[in-house]
This record gives sequence, C-alpha cells and structure tokens, in this order.
Amino acid sequence: MEIREVFARNLRAARQAKGLSQEELAHRADIDRTYISSLERSVYNASIDVVDRLATVLGIEACELLKRPPEESQMPTAELDD
Repeated sequence: MEIREVFARNLRAARQAKGLSQEELAHRADIDRTYISSLERSVYNASIDVVDRLATVLGIEACELLKRPPEESQMPTAELDD
C-alpha cells in the first residue's frame, strides 16, 4: 500500500474515532472540507504542515497518520531488496 493510501485510511479512521465529520475536522484545522475528502480518497498528497495540523486537531501524533498496518510493516527482507 502506498503511503498516500496509508495516510488516507488512518485519517478517516482517526476522524471517525473522534466522532468528527469531514466538515468539522476541516473547520477545526482551518482546511477546506473538500480537501479533507480528497485526502481521504488518496487524491492529493498532504504537506507535512497539513499532517501536523490534522494530527493536532485529532489529538494524536503526526506519525500515527503515517503508520502502516502491522502486517505491512513486517515485510520479509527479500521483498525490501527488490
């Protein structure tokens, strides 16, 4: 899974876990709602500043939005060499 997809899934999951709509998250982070939607659909890449703003509003560390699922982060070494 590409990092953009990882970010999209983690952003949506964190937003939903906090019970926030895309509109409310966008308002609190001072970002356009359509941009939040695009991020959650992997349409755009988020800048590091946007990742930080979203994480702050969500009450998590920015690295949590970029963390791959455990099954992906434990790829065999042979696959990493390709």
